[in-house]
Formats: sequence, C-alpha cells, structure tokens
Amino acid sequence: MQQSNDVSIQPAIPFWQAFWFWLKLGFISFGGPAGQIAVMHHELVEQKRWISERRFLHALNYCMLLPGPEAQQLATYMGWLMHRTAGGLIAGILFILPSLFLLILLSWIYIQFGDVPIIAGLFYGIKPAVTAIVFHATYRIGHRTLKNHLLWLIAVAAFIAIFVFSLPFPLIIFCAAASGYVFSKYYPRLFNQQNTQQHQQKNYGTAHIDDDTPLPQHAIFSWSRLGKILIIAAILWCLPILILSFSLGWQHTYTQMAWFFSKAALLTFGGAYAVLPYVYQGAVDHYAWLNPTQMIDGLALGESTPGPLIMIVAFVGFVGAFNQVLFGVEHLFIAGVVGAIIVTWFTFLFSFVFILAGAPIIESTHNELKFTAPLTAITAAVVGVILNLALFFSYHVLWPNGFEQAFDYSAALITIAALIALFKFQINVLYVIFVSALCGLAVYLLI
Repeated sequence: MQQSNDVSIQPAIPFWQAFWFWLKLGFISFGGPAGQIAVMHHELVEQKRWISERRFLHALNYCMLLPGPEAQQLATYMGWLMHRTAGGLIAGILFILPSLFLLILLSWIYIQFGDVPIIAGLFYGIKPAVTAIVFHATYRIGHRTLKNHLLWLIAVAAFIAIFVFSLPFPLIIFCAAASGYVFSKYYPRLFNQQNTQQHQQKNYGTAHIDDDTPLPQHAIFSWSRLGKILIIAAILWCLPILILSFSLGWQHTYTQMAWFFSKAALLTFGGAYAVLPYVYQGAVDHYAWLNPTQMIDGLALGESTPGPLIMIVAFVGFVGAFNQVLFGVEHLFIAGVVGAIIVTWFTFLFSFVFILAGAPIIESTHNELKFTAPLTAITAAVVGVILNLALFFSYHVLWPNGFEQAFDYSAALITIAALIALFKFQINVLYVIFVSALCGLAVYLLI
C-alpha cells in the first residue's frame, strides 16, 4: 500500500532551485532564529508553496525539542523532506558556511583591532542593541506559541524554574513534555493544532508537500536506515576526537573544545538562545578561553552576521585558540581558524544526526496528539528560558562590573531606544544594530 502511494506523490520541486534557495538563505539569514524561521516560512510556505504550513510547523516543533540550533535544524529538515539525505545535508551546510567564513574574518579583526577606540565604541553600542534583540525574540516566539492559559502557565513555570531555582534545562524540558502529554489527555483542545495555530492557517494555496500528501519512501521509518546513520555518525564523531586525543593529549585545548562542544550539542535544548548561558559558563567560567566582555562581543558579532546565532561558537573557538597561543606567536591566525573549525564540527554534527535519524519518525506522527502535545508544551517552556537569557545579558550590559558597581545609564538609554525601534516601529534588526553602534561610538568617544 505504501509503495503505491510513494510513487505517486514525489514532490515536483526542482533540486537546483532548492539548492540556490539554501545558498541564498545562508547569506541573508539575519535576525537570529526567530528571523531565520520567519524567512523560511515566507519563502517555503507562502511564496514557493513547497511545504504546507501545518507540516512546516510540525517540523518546527520537533526542532524546538532538540538540543542545538533550531533554525539550522529546520532548514535541514525541510531540505531532507524535499530531496532526501542530499537535500538535508546541502540545506544544513549552506546555512552554516557563509557565517563560519565571515566570523573567522571578523574574529581576526576583533582580536587585532578590538582595543582601538573606534572599534571599542562600536561594540559598546552594539551590546545594548543585542540585549533588546533578545527581548524582542522572546516576544516574537511567545506571540507565536502561547495561545492559551495553559501554555502561558508552562512558560512562566519554566522561567521560574531556571531563573529562581537554576534547575537544569533538560529537566525543564522533560517536565514540559510530560505536562503536555498528561494535559492533552484531559484537555486535548488546548493542544490541537487547529486551535493553537488557527491564527497562522492561511490560504496560501496547495503546496507540493501538503497536509494530506502521503509519505515519500525516504520519509518512512526503517531500522536498517537508522542503524546506518548512527554508525556513520559514530565514526564522524569518534575519529576526529581520537585523533586529537592521541596526537595532542586529552587535556589539550583543542581536545577539550571538541569534548565540551559535543556536550553542548547534546545537553542544551531550546535553540541558540538557550544554549548560550551553557557556553558562557563553560568557555568563560570553567575553561577561561575568553573573558566575559569577549563573550558578549562575540554575541554581538553573531547577531550582526547571517547564519545561526549559535555560530558564536566559531568566535569562541577562534578567540580561545588565539588566546592560548596554541601554534606559537607566529601562527596565531591559523590556531584560531583550527579552533573555529573544530568547535563548529562538534557543535553541528549532532544536529544533522537528529534530523536524518529522527525526521522519519516525526513525519509519521503529525496527526497524533500524543506526539504533538509534548512538542507544543516544550515550545512554550522555551519562551520562559529565552526570557531568562534576556535578563542574563541585561545584567552584564547594564552592570558590566556587577551590581556593586555603577549602573551604566548610557547603555540603558541605547537599550531602551533599541526596544522602542523593534517593538513599536518594527525596524529591521540590522538597522537597529547599525544605529546603536554609531550611538555607542559617540558616547565612547565623548566620555
């Protein structure tokens, strides 16, 4: 029965059209995960009509469940759904590469000229803008997700759990998923897609891969296919980390970067905004690869460049390897490049595995409430976690030396102005960053 369906529903989406779209997306995907997901929705669902909105949102819910960058994983998922494994790899890799090359270049410029008053002033203005952008991202994701009182309650509970009690994020995710599953048994209407997403269900026309399109062959779960993917993934992770361990030693900076960012890829849920506090804690507090100011400056660069926000890890790898002088003073740039590549590899490897291995299971569940309800609850919990991150950065921007030191009124004014620009006038993120940078430069030079 499935075989006959598979033959008749192959989506008529030209491979090279998709390739050029993913390449373009890698260069224009500014605005963090919220902006990147919005771009994909506009292009894939509204304009090109390659994917139905319901299938797009179901894939998004799954990606929000996973540890790692949800926007990059969503691109991988969409590419896989349209053009099998090759399509998923192309979509995911092209989403990363432009920002990797650009961040390596910007990291080098930052290291070489970061103490120059003009550059320091620009970063002074960018950091308050980044704080405003994170608050705005919290609002946008919450507006899209929190469609009833129960989902609001889950979001508030998640915020209290992480902000007040500092509970581990995996525990928060587990509790959210469990609550979604339990409450869906008694109040299924609160988790029904047609209710929670009714505001988004617009008549965009028939999609190539529509709500009722049967699964293509590659989207049908197979134990043998899953086994192959897991074996290949194990080789791609074990081989480089064994090479680093035996050639450099387990305590070497590169080896520790590979190990730490492997854990970050597996243990941090909720996308880029949720992973950043974990990276900050490890890279700054534990390993001291870079200092707090450099970490926030790296976030500013990440917000200012295309690609997933979690590409800040490339900045961490570059600056960390540079600061450690791993190849001697004559090869600082090469050491930084190697560090950036290592952390990028170990951060994103599992993102591809999660999609290529898990998507066939998820595609078979898009009409089953027992699977969709936990994902919806997790998405709500992530809103609370991102709000915690916004407060985390506010503290470091407005009290750069801690609460016991003076409040930075100039940074506060730039933050307020950026919030007004984003919330009231809906000005593009890049314009906000640019104007804030100029304001910061003016303040920095006048002080």
